[in-house]
Amino acid sequence: MEVIKINDFNHHTLSESNIIKRILSGEKELFEILLRRNNQKLYRVIRGYLTDAAEIEDIMQNTHLKAYEKLYQFKHNASYSTWLIRIGINEALARLKTKSKLYHLNTPQQLNSNSILEQPDTTQLNPESRIIRQETQQLLENAIDKLDSKYKTVYILKEVEGMTIKDIAICLDISTANTKVRLHRAKHMLKDKLFEVTTNVDIFQFGFSKCDQLTAQTMAIILKN
Repeated sequence: MEVIKINDFNHHTLSESNIIKRILSGEKELFEILLRRNNQKLYRVIRGYLTDAAEIEDIMQNTHLKAYEKLYQFKHNASYSTWLIRIGINEALARLKTKSKLYHLNTPQQLNSNSILEQPDTTQLNPESRIIRQETQQLLENAIDKLDSKYKTVYILKEVEGMTIKDIAICLDISTANTKVRLHRAKHMLKDKLFEVTTNVDIFQFGFSKCDQLTAQTMAIILKN
């Protein structure tokens, strides 16, 4: 049996399917690999529905825990991330309903003026370049946040996460044709000037200490049971 180094979660050769089978066989500490592999993508998806940082992390943790509890239901003919995102979206929608903030999809979301999150500086940029990059990122995040949720989520999954139209359609439980229409409209609604910088995948970051903290909290709950 292959020994897995948790810190090398993105590069080891053991398949996702085998990891899940080993978790179900009792090696529940391996769930940390699935956590770390999917934290960034899950964060960006939930960020499409909510903007409060603490609330997003709470929903992320609930999503991971629910996925762990229901892992035996996972069907290996689909990707784990697609299955996880579906759970995450349901959790986000349930939270909105609970808070009586579920808005019609044709109504723009009311945004919090403090909704832009800080991004860890992972590059050695000079001060001027760093400021330009941060301002560009903030402009793009603001533009995306102004999209209706149904367009914002599709845009983030396709243009930021690079998911296929088919997988997005599965996550959102809509047709591929509808997915393509929403993506086209999302792009159309973003101004041309802002769309030029959308190749930057560093927006809505959930990494480093935030990822470590959420992972540690979730694994502590799982391992103590």
